[in-house]
Amino acid sequence: MTDTTSGTRAGKGGAAKGGKATGPKAGAGLRIERIYTTPGVHPYDEVEWERRDVVMTNWRDGSVNFEQRGVEFPDFWSVNATNIVTSKYFRGALGTEQREWSLKQIIDRVVLTYRAAGEKNGYFASPADAEIFEHELTHALLHQVFSFNSPVWFNVGTQQPQQVSACFILSVDDSMDSILDWYKEEGMIFKGGSGAGLNLSRIRSSKELLTSGGNASGPVSFMRGADASAGTIKSGGATRRAAKMVVLDVDHPDVEAFIETKVKEEEKIRALRDAGFDMDLGGDDITSVQYQNANNSIRVNDEFMTAVENGSEYGLRARLTGEVIETVDAKGLFRKMAEAAWACADPGIQYDSTINHWHTCPESGRINASNPCSEYMHLDNSSCNLASLNLMKFLRDDDSFDAVTFAKVVELVITAMDISICFADFPTQKIGETTRAYRQLGIGYANLGALLMATGHAYDSDGGRALAGSITSLMTGTAYKRGAELAGIVGPYDGYARNAEPHQRVMRQHADANAAAPRGDELDGPIWAAATETWQDVLRLGAKNGFRNAQASVLAPTGTIGLMMDCDTTGVEPDLALVKFKKLVGGGSMQIVNNTVPRALKRLGYQPEQVEAVVAHIADHGNIVGAPGLRSEHYSIFDCAMGERVISAMGHVRMMSAIQPWISGAISKTVNMPESATVEEVEEIYFEAWKLGVKALAIYRDNCKVGQPLSAKSKNDGKAEAKPSAPAAVEKVVEYRPVRKRLPKGRPGITTSFTVGGAEGYMTANSYPDDGLGEVFLKMSKQGSTLAGMMDAFSIAVSVGMQYGVPLETYVSKFTNMRFEPAGLTDDPDVRMAQSIVDYIFRRLALDFLPFETRSALGIHSVEERTRHLETGSYEPADEDVDVEGLSQSAPRAVTRPQAVPSAPAAPAAPAAAAQPLPTPVVHNSTELLELQQGINSDAPLCFSCGTKMRRAGSCYLCEGCGSTSGCS
Repeated sequence: MTDTTSGTRAGKGGAAKGGKATGPKAGAGLRIERIYTTPGVHPYDEVEWERRDVVMTNWRDGSVNFEQRGVEFPDFWSVNATNIVTSKYFRGALGTEQREWSLKQIIDRVVLTYRAAGEKNGYFASPADAEIFEHELTHALLHQVFSFNSPVWFNVGTQQPQQVSACFILSVDDSMDSILDWYKEEGMIFKGGSGAGLNLSRIRSSKELLTSGGNASGPVSFMRGADASAGTIKSGGATRRAAKMVVLDVDHPDVEAFIETKVKEEEKIRALRDAGFDMDLGGDDITSVQYQNANNSIRVNDEFMTAVENGSEYGLRARLTGEVIETVDAKGLFRKMAEAAWACADPGIQYDSTINHWHTCPESGRINASNPCSEYMHLDNSSCNLASLNLMKFLRDDDSFDAVTFAKVVELVITAMDISICFADFPTQKIGETTRAYRQLGIGYANLGALLMATGHAYDSDGGRALAGSITSLMTGTAYKRGAELAGIVGPYDGYARNAEPHQRVMRQHADANAAAPRGDELDGPIWAAATETWQDVLRLGAKNGFRNAQASVLAPTGTIGLMMDCDTTGVEPDLALVKFKKLVGGGSMQIVNNTVPRALKRLGYQPEQVEAVVAHIADHGNIVGAPGLRSEHYSIFDCAMGERVISAMGHVRMMSAIQPWISGAISKTVNMPESATVEEVEEIYFEAWKLGVKALAIYRDNCKVGQPLSAKSKNDGKAEAKPSAPAAVEKVVEYRPVRKRLPKGRPGITTSFTVGGAEGYMTANSYPDDGLGEVFLKMSKQGSTLAGMMDAFSIAVSVGMQYGVPLETYVSKFTNMRFEPAGLTDDPDVRMAQSIVDYIFRRLALDFLPFETRSALGIHSVEERTRHLETGSYEPADEDVDVEGLSQSAPRAVTRPQAVPSAPAAPAAPAAAAQPLPTPVVHNSTELLELQQGINSDAPLCFSCGTKMRRAGSCYLCEGCGSTSGCS
């Protein structure tokens, strides 16, 4: 462990490093109360430890991404949590003695650093209190009660800079020096693995003059340089994109250009994709388009939203003088925002007046921007240190919420978070100075969705919102109460004196909101009562001592740390689905029904045999619709983010509004909308969120982006309706026994000659007489050569798979865009460019054998269809161009082809009761399992590390397989 008394890289120095009061007051110090631990017994001695091997592979090519054998973890930690902590958070070079190999080592590395810094800076009343602090923090981390954000695990107690913050806000002024500083500062933050946001509204618009004459470039032009920098540096030297947020005020004269940036680039992506370029997220050619490395948001104020409501005009103002230089129709501008978000998910929206109404430090400056995930909002050039609690750890066996223990853990965690600022390093001097002066913290939680379902509350219900609101109010109130107690011991934050009145005003707003909040049932009642008492203590102690922290709480995505804590749901999100994918200790995996389902059914009064029947139904169908004995009024309790029954977009917004009054910062949240959603519905979401007091949100309409891979299974393919029965158990191993359907002796076929990058070959594709493609043979090079042998083996493997029922679209989705030599130009007018031989083969097979709708969703079109799109804006054929099967015809080719045929066959025809499901060779996590089981598209990118499909976590994406995220933490 490093010496925590060492200086920092930025802003080194005595008092400034720890705040105004770094030493103890006479007779002062916290008395730490025991929560979980026993005197004289170390937390490590109370659990069973076991050794495990961690081997993580990329399923796409079978390569080993990470391997470390013999690691030590408690026996109750899941395989997934073990893998993620070992690969992400263990420090030291692999294969060396310096490499960490036990969970004990990383917890000690962090906790002992925190204890030492707390003792040095006068936080504890005695050494005994310091020891209790150490043991309680260790126990809570060991038992997955909470987790610090990732930078703590990366950096604390190592020889590298002690960066503890995950979220940063920068600033930029209207000068070239400041703009170049922005590029540099942002790059340094990306290099360290974190994300940053900033507001560009100080930069003069392209409609204003420079002092030397001529027009200014405008912020949109400078965004290009920053975007290129982010795409080059990526994040932490890793393969994923950097995380950044770019904000522009709605009254900026370049606001329309800002709104349209990503819309225009999305059109460019589509055109390039149709020309054969690899435009998937992470593809080789996606770097040719701009503005893809940032989330964009518009800052709207109450004046603008009122103008939208009234249908009046709104003025765009010069940056230097503030005078109106252009007037626009507010409703029309709002419509353009909604149209852009509908088309490409950007820009999001931030409600400036609401944000600054809850600002504790307005005398020190306005809140202008947020971090990339939109949960941290405070002063420019500042950072936020996050930690999240696992709410399911506080649910008692009788389904009541343990508010007393919850509050004690909040006090423990917020104390540790504040101590970390005493020794933390920061990427720039300005950020270090601001953070030490205002000590912004962001405590939050995960597993809310699981908690609501387990207690029998629908996510979109008054009872669910009341329970969520009560927990949030108690959490933030307790955090500020502990901050006021700390202010009496080690002093308030440096900026408190000038902001005392507004800070106390915001505390009163929180308390008033708590008093006015609607109550639900007997479960949330005691929590509200505890929160009410706590807020009264906040007002009393704050008036006496001031506050230690300018900000206390946020709701982060909790991506990687959520997996570390074995949480079923992240942040404020509902459950993804009712079934999930579970890795087993001995290798392999299984499908399980979420454990929250039987717990919820039991609370709702169902008998054990009824619970078993419902769970068995879910195991077979993936949803509760039609479950035996389940009353229809209980269906909504089991609504999820994806699946047969999904939570409405407004249901997500209403949940955000129910907890926002007790979040110091904001909520990381993207509101998913179906592909069929309209621009008017986007407008409604953005408008109602303002009315409901939400601080910020973004929407995502399914399949609106080109660079998102789609499910390999169509919802209406009708191939896998029947599934085998299974015992009514919570955990059920999925066993598939597909039956091979051989082709007849005589079968229709097509032989195609092709050239890819100068390499010539022949492909023969044979079909079932009435049921799709059944085998493929490839001929390249001379017989007996290595290449010819590999192509024969590959052909046999694909052919046998199709005869066992693997759909052709599955092969197409997996093998297209695979890149290796030979690659390049082809002699096929429908596929002008190919990344490899297999890329060409499966594009050709898709064009010949897949229905138009299926291959269009995969981005594969004939030359005729691409031409039609350029002329009419649609790939779809006119009525006279469609055959009786409803399938579009490709342009004439030199070879004779059969009539268009449906996609590859399922298992052989059999009575419905004995029908066999399709095999599932490509399922690697819960998202892919849900896609296969319910035939839906989870519109998410593939993980760059392990190749599995990621899922939403707040406004970021999370990989369940390896813990990688697309966000800032």
